[in-house]
Amino acid sequence: MKNYLPRPDLLAGRVILVTGASAGLGRAASLAFARHGATVALLARNEAKLEAVYDEIVAAGGPEPAMFPFDLAVADDRSLENLAGTLAHHLGRLDGLLHSAHQFFSLTPLSLQTLEQWQTLMRVNLIAPFALTRAVMPLLQQAPDASVVFTGETHGHSPSAYWGGYAVAKSGLETLTRIWSDELASSESLRINTLIPGQVATTLRARTYPGVAAETLPSPEAVMPWYLFLMGEDGREVRGQTVECHT
Repeated sequence: MKNYLPRPDLLAGRVILVTGASAGLGRAASLAFARHGATVALLARNEAKLEAVYDEIVAAGGPEPAMFPFDLAVADDRSLENLAGTLAHHLGRLDGLLHSAHQFFSLTPLSLQTLEQWQTLMRVNLIAPFALTRAVMPLLQQAPDASVVFTGETHGHSPSAYWGGYAVAKSGLETLTRIWSDELASSESLRINTLIPGQVATTLRARTYPGVAAETLPSPEAVMPWYLFLMGEDGREVRGQTVECHT
């Protein structure tokens, strides 16, 4: 997939919801999806940053996106169902969902991680992706070709010291992917996968590896071929997989 070259209109006519769309990989994916024809529903906590991504997409000539300021840390079933209803009302359909929002505190021993921290880590990184996917599932199932992509993490796939609750939550996405994909085995139009971007120059990488210069790492844009492949029709046969980016 590293050398995958998507056609310019790969996502034309599709509506894709991106969480964590205001920065990092979520921002890069939103721009890439719009550049390939998708109407992107931008979701994040920070409205000002969402507006900046909105303006970038419009300035680049992409389809006008939609903005959804939303805090997944305090989401419940009712608010997520309301969000799904708003998506249906304003956009009419949903063909893809990229979970890129995340919560991270710091690298610390398990003995110093608190119950409150774990509750937040699980809620944002695992529970909210499950609950949001469930809420929009009826919309996704109406689409002729729909894709859900969870953003995994290297240390969730291969756990190591100090990553604690963040790694545990991220590893849960891989299990969730397999279970849900198994339950959707009879569906030819909806697929679910986990994508691990790996070492990419993001704010999280800078916080966890402060000694590594950002310019020595791949940019978020460098891993977009994997995102586009899994979100578009060329990735239809990839189901229930954990896919690692290699740049």
